[in-house]
Amino acid sequence: GNNWVQTRPRKGLAERQGWGGNRGVVPQAWLFSSQSQSRQARSLPEVHLRALLEQLDPQRLWGKYLQPLLVERPPGSPGNLKVRQFLEDELRALGAGWQVEVDAFSALTPLGPMAFANVVATLSPEAPRRLTLACHLDSKLFPPGAPPFLGATDSAVPCALLLELVRALDPQDHCGEREGGITLEELFWNREQALKEWGPEDSLYGARHLAQRMEQTPHDFGTSEIQAIEMFVLLDLLGARDPIIKSHFRHTAPWFQRLSSIEKRLHRLGLLASHPREVTYFQPGPPYGAVDDDHTPFLRRGVPILHLIPTPFPAVWHTAADTETNLHPPTVHNLSRILTIFLAEYLGLL
Repeated sequence: GNNWVQTRPRKGLAERQGWGGNRGVVPQAWLFSSQSQSRQARSLPEVHLRALLEQLDPQRLWGKYLQPLLVERPPGSPGNLKVRQFLEDELRALGAGWQVEVDAFSALTPLGPMAFANVVATLSPEAPRRLTLACHLDSKLFPPGAPPFLGATDSAVPCALLLELVRALDPQDHCGEREGGITLEELFWNREQALKEWGPEDSLYGARHLAQRMEQTPHDFGTSEIQAIEMFVLLDLLGARDPIIKSHFRHTAPWFQRLSSIEKRLHRLGLLASHPREVTYFQPGPPYGAVDDDHTPFLRRGVPILHLIPTPFPAVWHTAADTETNLHPPTVHNLSRILTIFLAEYLGLL
């Protein structure tokens, strides 16, 4: 759920995204981007790469993690509460000892005041910097009488992927803070979807609240929690066959290229299934258009963004057909493999 502009990004946002020079970049962004740009990822030796991929379990991803998420879950619904509690329980069960908190808040909406809650999980909260992975846990609210909307790509699969990634890395994560003083953080938003019509006041409720809260919360060395985010990786609308994912931001383009290189390497090693070309997903070239999504409140505060969303959107977007039946399991498992190697190399898990 998000808003897709099928043109080049409008001028102000375009500048922040790197299309039109640097005038729109807030000064803080230079500090953030210099940290992520100066980080040098090293390719995993093949023996380590294969051993790490053995930690992934397709049955666990699909059965244990995805199935409980495939329910109607608009904010305030029993399904939403059940999904949120499921995410909390699974994150707390990880052996590495994550700090899991519920970020509860209320917001004024077109339907009146509503209560929301995000889930925030941090491996080592005291680490100076964080690699932040995020997705939204809610499903779009449709009018009474509409067919059930399960939001399999939007965003049950991204949530399941985030659980599977940290579960696969769990044996590697017991030392918490990685080399270079960086740790992992996962954010699961509530109320990404608009309640009536998408707009700046009726969308991204969870992300807007959390970005503001993190900006105001002190962190290490006189910084704020939002300044601790070295890079923000947002997953959305994933799970359909052969998504075309583009780089949306100049400051994270080298890391997008890293994803493309990992995809190519795994293809050449024969480790991706139903994968027709070396680079099927993470394709070069400009995106089809700007996407207003959960990253926007963080982008406006200067955080480097890596936005992993297909453009064009899946054909099932915001329809009752966005179900498990229309997912493509090989694509989901391929993405889990690519992202696991990406995280391991970024964090220095060699």
